[in-house]
Amino acid sequence: MIREIAVGTPGAGLLDITAEIAGVVADAAIDEGLCTVFVRHTSASLVIQEAADPSARQDLERWLDRLVPPGDPLYTHTAEGPDDMPSHIKSALTATSLSIPVIRGALGLGTWQGVYLWEHRSAPHRRRVLVHVAAG
Repeated sequence: MIREIAVGTPGAGLLDITAEIAGVVADAAIDEGLCTVFVRHTSASLVIQEAADPSARQDLERWLDRLVPPGDPLYTHTAEGPDDMPSHIKSALTATSLSIPVIRGALGLGTWQGVYLWEHRSAPHRRRVLVHVAAG
């Protein structure tokens, strides 16, 4: 089963999409298998990260912004603004797909884990995420 979910972003940052993905897994009605999540963009990414304390997400966002700042004079790919190339670099450093086991009909995430879409652009976007659930 493959389903596309649309995620509206308010701008740069981590957005929890665990519930949407869990809904697709529930609809697949399988006991065990694999859930693959793929973001169809080059300026956003996916991560599995701490879901209990929002300060962990804020620290990650600030750290990556320091590592890959906007407006670096070395960037030549700037057609869409100063966050254009940094968003592509951030996407390359993180992940565009994730594989999560399905166990007893649910995502096999750890106690504190959540699935996040990481928007790297400063403006709001509508992101498309493919969720593929396969029985194992």
